[in-house]
Amino acid sequence: MNKRETMEDPTRTIAPPLLLSIPDVAASLGLGRSKVYELIAKEGLPVVRFGRSVRVSAASLQKWVQQREQHPLPQ
Repeated sequence: MNKRETMEDPTRTIAPPLLLSIPDVAASLGLGRSKVYELIAKEGLPVVRFGRSVRVSAASLQKWVQQREQHPLPQ
């Protein structure tokens, strides 16, 4: 599907991405890229790896944040 097809068919909706890049996760959380990598390494933020690419599932990110709200880690 290209841009022209989307413009011609207003009933089609563009689904949000299933996987987010690290900069997308950082923007979503209002954090820096380095902090997101720290959350992955030290606090169990789940990732999906494709070779050297690291992605975070949008659903997993939301679930992880909700779990953190209910059971925050001690400082």
